[in-house]
Amino acid sequence: MRKRLSIGVALVALFAILATACNKGTSVTPATGSSSAGTTAPAVQTLEAGKLQVASCLDYKPFEYYDKQNNLVGFDVEITQAIADRLGLQVVWVKANFDTIFTALAVNKFDMVAAASTITPEREKAVNFSDPYFNSEQGFTVNTDKTPSLTSTDGLASGDTVAVQKGTTGQKWAQDNLAPKGIQLRTFDLAPDMFTALQAGQVQGVVNDAAPSAAEVADRPGLQVVQLIDTNEHYGLAVSKDNPALLAAINGALTQIVADGTYKQIFDKYFPGTPLPAEFQPTG
Repeated sequence: MRKRLSIGVALVALFAILATACNKGTSVTPATGSSSAGTTAPAVQTLEAGKLQVASCLDYKPFEYYDKQNNLVGFDVEITQAIADRLGLQVVWVKANFDTIFTALAVNKFDMVAAASTITPEREKAVNFSDPYFNSEQGFTVNTDKTPSLTSTDGLASGDTVAVQKGTTGQKWAQDNLAPKGIQLRTFDLAPDMFTALQAGQVQGVVNDAAPSAAEVADRPGLQVVQLIDTNEHYGLAVSKDNPALLAAINGALTQIVADGTYKQIFDKYFPGTPLPAEFQPTG
């Protein structure tokens, strides 16, 4: 999953075309409208035979979210389905809190996490990650109606408040780069709630993954991603350290969907106008 996706300049176009992390609990939620698993017998062991239980926030556009018809859709949703089809497994989605999702995976509450999750050394102590499947960076979003002159984090003053999501790399970046300057951080469990607070003028900005931020502000007049923060992040699918065979199978399936062009089709659907990184180009 990731090397550097040239999402910087391309995201500007994405913002125009388009113009998220999670509820608590682990209740099983079927992916309405997703295709069923293939007929091939499962080649790996999962918690429940024939099923791949996948945890996510399910409210993080454009990676995993419910559309207006209440169908579970998104980049992660379709990538996961394509992988499961090649493994002969049926996907069962589990809604989870991002702040505790990796510790829950580590004790085998589910088989996999697909939640636009950055691969980090700290998380790798608890779980294993697949090969990178998406390149990311952080974005800084402001309310142009309330703070029209605020165009980057450099414009923040001591005492200003920035929203971040609990347990995310956006929170970590803000802690390292903004908190030492006297900027207050307000944490949220759910990504959409950060942008709601920004609309209401309760915070001066939001630090969050760039692509989900672009999708979120598309439906919120006055909000704009004004700065892309080059953090060179890469998303991975997380698996318990107790199941290395599943990790190997996921990596194999991921290689297949990149090679045969399935990845490109899904990428183009959710990130129109954004160049496909070289490492994800079809080879078949």
